[in-house]
Amino acid sequence: MSQSPFLIKVRKEIRLRGYSIRTEKTYIYWIKQYIYFHHYKHPEIMGAEEVKSYLSHMSENRSVAINTQKVALNALVFLYHKVLNKPLGDLNFRYATKQRHIPTVLSKTEVQKIISCTSGRNKTIFKILYGSGLRLNECLRLRIQDIDLVQHSLTIRDGKGNKDRVTLLSPSLKMELEQLIDKAKKTQATDNKQGIGPSLPHGLCKKYPNGFRQHKWMYIFPSSGVCTYPDSSTQCRHHLHDSVIGKALRKAVAASGITDKRITCHTFRHSFATHLLQDGRDIRTVQELLGHNDVKTTQIYTHVIGLHYAGASSPLDSLDL
Repeated sequence: MSQSPFLIKVRKEIRLRGYSIRTEKTYIYWIKQYIYFHHYKHPEIMGAEEVKSYLSHMSENRSVAINTQKVALNALVFLYHKVLNKPLGDLNFRYATKQRHIPTVLSKTEVQKIISCTSGRNKTIFKILYGSGLRLNECLRLRIQDIDLVQHSLTIRDGKGNKDRVTLLSPSLKMELEQLIDKAKKTQATDNKQGIGPSLPHGLCKKYPNGFRQHKWMYIFPSSGVCTYPDSSTQCRHHLHDSVIGKALRKAVAASGITDKRITCHTFRHSFATHLLQDGRDIRTVQELLGHNDVKTTQIYTHVIGLHYAGASSPLDSLDL
């Protein structure tokens, strides 16, 4: 089914609008699930009622989180509005009620233990995840032009929600990043001799056919091999795959002896936000650094540290017992 003419058409529409490969995979997944749910009926002969039925099914029978339901909604709205040209109108479906869980957060000592069990490139990646509060894919997609070693800042381009933002960079990473930048430039120079370079954002490879030769576009964490652009025979070098870092983290966690917490790469981002709040940083500043649209998303970290209401603490703390 993945190669059906209909899904090929959907993929082309997604790429035409410059969406990321990750978004493409997500939209295709939910469109498939929608078709499966309605017993393989073609979306062309379905509409708002079938979409409403599926979204309500997600909340009533699958107990998904509301954010998951919203992603599925975005995929189906794209399908009907942009591909089939059949606007859905007001769906009035039942929203999911399952709330987000309190995130797992590491103490500063635990962060240090885990990072100490890594080395080289992987160690730098984990330091950035924790020190700058990045999502893993945001870190792996960093290019030379995104790193400012003078202002100690990172520019995150096309982050979640297709937003750009600037976040802080620890000065302690300067030497490591300089070495990685130098190594990346050498890799790029070798690739360029073969007519290969870093993969470029949507459309830029056509607008700037020699852009792959410019150092600013080179990834800081390039993959070990080359690949081809989607729907093209042109070869390029993409960034490191996230599975490589996930595997390295599992080894580091095992070596650290921390067995009572479920730790993923995203845990470093949760820890970054929580530790900033614990150190007295303003929640609006943390919101901006994380790239959250709504401060309510950031407020979940106040629950992690027990400061649910404007820094309020237990009255027991004031007693001399």
